[in-house]
Amino acid sequence: MTTMTQSASTQVTVGVDTHLDVHVAVVKDQLGRRLATTSVATTPAGYAELLGWAEQVGPVEAWGIEGTGSFGAALTRFLRAHGQVVVEVNRPDRAARRRRGKSDSLDAEAAARTAQAHQGSMPKAGDGLVEMIRLLRVARASAMKARTQAINALKALVVTAPAELREPLRNLSTVRLVQTTAALEPGPVTTPLAAATLGLRTLARRYQLLSAELTTLDAELDRLTRAAAPKLVALFGVGSDSAGALLVAAGDNPDRLRSNAAFSMLCGSSPIEASSGKTRRHRLNRGGDRQANAALHRIVVARLRHDQQTKDYLARRIREGKSKKEAIRCLKRYVAREVFAALPR
Repeated sequence: MTTMTQSASTQVTVGVDTHLDVHVAVVKDQLGRRLATTSVATTPAGYAELLGWAEQVGPVEAWGIEGTGSFGAALTRFLRAHGQVVVEVNRPDRAARRRRGKSDSLDAEAAARTAQAHQGSMPKAGDGLVEMIRLLRVARASAMKARTQAINALKALVVTAPAELREPLRNLSTVRLVQTTAALEPGPVTTPLAAATLGLRTLARRYQLLSAELTTLDAELDRLTRAAAPKLVALFGVGSDSAGALLVAAGDNPDRLRSNAAFSMLCGSSPIEASSGKTRRHRLNRGGDRQANAALHRIVVARLRHDQQTKDYLARRIREGKSKKEAIRCLKRYVAREVFAALPR
C-alpha cells in the first residue's frame, strides 16, 4: 500500500480493478495525480477497509469500478449502501494498454481517470425484483441448455442401441420416448443391452427432472415480471420471457437511462450512421445487449403475424426503399420506445 498526504478539502476519485479474490484500488486527485494504491480482499471486511482507507486520503467524489455486474457487483452494492457515487467504467482501451502496459494498478488508475472524465455510466442497482429475475433467468438458461443436451444424447443413444431397444423406440415422439425410456428396468449391468437400458433411463429421468425445474422457474419468472412491470407485460406481443430480458437490460434503476434513445442503444436497436461521400444511410446496430435485442425481435415478429397496423408499416417502409431488415430495425426502435415508457419508475 502506498499513500500520500492530501488536503481534507480536496476531493479525490477512486478507481478499482476488480478480480475474484482481490480488488486493487488507486486514488487520484483532481489534477490527475496518483495519491495512493492498495489492494483488499473481496469480503465485507475488505470492502469496509477499502472505504475507510479511501476516506482517509480525502473526500471521495466518485468511484470508478470495472465489472460492476460481475466481480465488482458486491463492492458496488456495498458502496451504494454507504451513500457513495459509483460509476461503471469499461476496461481500458487496447491501444492504451499496448502503449502503457498492463497491470492491476494501471487498470485501476485508468478506471479513476474515466470516472473523472465523466465517461462512465451509472451501474445497475441489483437490489430489487429485476435482480431476482436476472438470477432466475441464469438458472433457467442453464437448465434449458442441459435439457437440450439430455434429449440430444438420448436420441443419439437410441440410434446406436441394440436392436431389441432401438426398434421399439426409433419412431416414438419426444414425449413418448422420454416416458418410455424413463420407465425401463435395466437389471444387473452385465451386457451391452443392460448398459444401454440404464443409459437411456438415466438420460430420460434427467430430462424429466430438468423439465420440472423449468416449470418451477417459469412460474416464478412470470410472477416476478408481472409484479415488476405490469405495464410492460400488458404490451402487445410481450411475454414474460421477453419482458424479463428487457427488464434485466434496464436494471432495477431504469432512471439511469437518460432517454428512450439511450435504452434503444443499450438494446442494439438504434440506427448507426454509415454514411460516406454522397451516400447517406444508417446500418443495423450489432452492439448492445443481444438478449434484449432478441426480445425486441420476438415482439416485432409476433406483431407482424397478428397486428395489421404493424404489417402496413412494414409494407410502407419497403415501398419507401428500405430493405426488410432495415424496416424491422425501425420497428424494433419503435418497440424500444414503447418498452422504455412502460418500465417501472
